[in-house]
Amino acid sequence: MKRNILTRLLLPATKYPSTINWVLLAFRFAFGGALLSHGLSKWANFPTLADTFADPLGVGSSLSLGLAIFGEAVCSSAVILGLFHRLALLPMIFTMSVAFFIVHANDPFAIKELAFVYLVAFVGLLITGPGRFSADYLLFRKR
Repeated sequence: MKRNILTRLLLPATKYPSTINWVLLAFRFAFGGALLSHGLSKWANFPTLADTFADPLGVGSSLSLGLAIFGEAVCSSAVILGLFHRLALLPMIFTMSVAFFIVHANDPFAIKELAFVYLVAFVGLLITGPGRFSADYLLFRKR
């Protein structure tokens, strides 16, 4: 039976050995959890940051901050759970790309290094998929 396009997008057909599935789970928790802490910090300080947050896309500081919080808090929570994993990674990759290539473009690498590390990790997780220990696997595996 052919898998529909949504299922192929959300859950790669690759069958990983158990060890790789555990590593993917650990990466989701480590990188998703680390970015989640940044997002929650921004959310907690929204009133303070709203007027001064960088606006690299020209949509306003408050909206830029809101989009960053969405990418860093909401989407990282989904990645940790492995829920709509690949879709959730897209805003996270976009956020880290903006941080690395636009917001910190003229900064020394030491300043933008964290955004680069997150970007590489999230692209890697996008390519591999969430692995077997994920909500996507439970929802979309063949019954």
